Amino acid sequence: MEAKQVQQKFSESFPHSPAYQSLLRAGTRLGLLQQAHAHIVVTGSHRSVALLTKLLTLSCAAGSIGYTRRLLASVRNPDSFLFNSLIKTATTLGFSLDTVLFYQRMLRFGISPSSYTFTSVIKACADLSTPRLGRHVHSHALVFGYGLDSFVQAALVTFYAKSGDLGVSLKVFDKMPQRTVVAWNSMISGYEQNGCSREAIGMFHRMREEGVEPDSTTFVSVLSACSQLGAMDLGCLVHDHAISHGFHLNVVLGTSLINMYARCGNVSKAREVFDSMEERNVISWTAMISAYGVHGYGVQAMELFRQMKAQGPRPNNVTFVAVLSACAHSGLVQEGRMAYTSMKQDYGIVLGVEHQVCMVDMLGRAGLLNEASQFIKEHNKGEPEPEPAPAVWTAMLGACKMHKNFDLGVEVAEHLLAVEPENPGHYVMLSNIYALAGKMERVETIRNMMIKKRLKKEVGYSTIELDQKTHLFSMGDKSHPFSNEIYKFLDELMRKCRETGYVPAQELVMHELEEEEMEYALRYHSEKLAIAFGLMKTSNGEAIRIVKNLRMCEDCHSAIKFMSIVTKREIIVRDRLRFHHFKDGHCSCLDYW
Repeated sequence: MEAKQVQQKFSESFPHSPAYQSLLRAGTRLGLLQQAHAHIVVTGSHRSVALLTKLLTLSCAAGSIGYTRRLLASVRNPDSFLFNSLIKTATTLGFSLDTVLFYQRMLRFGISPSSYTFTSVIKACADLSTPRLGRHVHSHALVFGYGLDSFVQAALVTFYAKSGDLGVSLKVFDKMPQRTVVAWNSMISGYEQNGCSREAIGMFHRMREEGVEPDSTTFVSVLSACSQLGAMDLGCLVHDHAISHGFHLNVVLGTSLINMYARCGNVSKAREVFDSMEERNVISWTAMISAYGVHGYGVQAMELFRQMKAQGPRPNNVTFVAVLSACAHSGLVQEGRMAYTSMKQDYGIVLGVEHQVCMVDMLGRAGLLNEASQFIKEHNKGEPEPEPAPAVWTAMLGACKMHKNFDLGVEVAEHLLAVEPENPGHYVMLSNIYALAGKMERVETIRNMMIKKRLKKEVGYSTIELDQKTHLFSMGDKSHPFSNEIYKFLDELMRKCRETGYVPAQELVMHELEEEEMEYALRYHSEKLAIAFGLMKTSNGEAIRIVKNLRMCEDCHSAIKFMSIVTKREIIVRDRLRFHHFKDGHCSCLDYW
């Protein structure tokens, strides 16, 4: 409304003014704006605040923020129209710091801010990630009487959500007399972006219960939350709702659906969405390549990559991370080498840490430990920080453990402990390597070091979604309402697996520390409990989908193969690294993980 008033003020005051007409003709072309500015000065119109407001907003829109600052400094009698127009334009164009500076200048002139002022300035504080400044502006809004303004409240919800202060964000949200879809979206995305996916989905259900219609932005946030949780049933409902309500499958929504289906274990459905998109950008192509990669479909990933180079957008550095990762997961060493060379020579992409990790992982998984070690040395010569990133050493350490190269593994682990002495995962991995080598006295030393440093390894858990409700299980967990039935079912299932040929990996009980607590040995690992519950509560022939927060251990990997035989079910497990599709006693990873 205020912007319209400003425009009306311009047109009524200077309908045929040569100065005003020259501003209109100049638009956002800086050279012409400077000529118009000169004309205003020469004709004596520089005292007109309305003309200067138009000039300021156009120069800001032209992207010349330095010129805009100098111009504002020359204005002797700015008014609220000028500041509000300039603040709104600066915020819209992403000049967030200048928005704050213009606001401070406004206060120094003794001009009272309006709700439009606070809405823009609070948004700028959110973009700048400055919680302290944002709270200061919030207090200003209260002092000036705009604490209950719906636009200011919506901006505050977004600000506190982006700042990670979800408690305050929810308090402001709950006090809003009328909540717009923008406010709902801010809460949902705030939860999702802060890793609170269950709360994001809960807020989405509350939104629907209160009769508020979601928009495309809502769907993108909810689909991302579904991706994190592996909640495909809800993701499918969101997809169906978007289609039935006529939402256009644009690049953003389409890519969100690709990610959701891929991370929920249905890569074929992800490809259906990809093929149905009328417009695809580099993010869409990369998402689909990555989807194939994490599912172990390296051949399909490389085929799609070839199509992208032939008919799609130019690949970027993230695309090559997805490609190299796909090669690593599928053992496509030669293809990975070629992609790496092409990345540098054909596309001029600078090698990043992620690319190094993928290359070391690919070479290491293939057993080419010497080549992986040489790669690390060669690609850190002459660097400002010659020590490789911890993630590179972690990939190398995993390869040493996989191929039981204990001497090199200990050397790599010592590098890791030197750069990240407080990371418990490194101690756990080194302990496992010593244990596999039979050096139990060193295992004890490592464990004592962890106790002394008060380091605790990450607790493993698995989730399964049934009837749009997510169930969480941890090692030996008995908090679930159906715990007794689950444990009885699992005991009987494991008995049948043993009869079919399953042999527990007893040696893992002593030193697979990074995956689960030892207290309940192997049988009651979280993924086994989740699978047992899923088998109990679903129909014959229905696929079971599990999400695990850690890497799956070798015993569970073996056991689930036999579960798929005994139950004649497909069991899909997403662990920290990739997907495993178990069917008829085989896994899609071909034991290459």
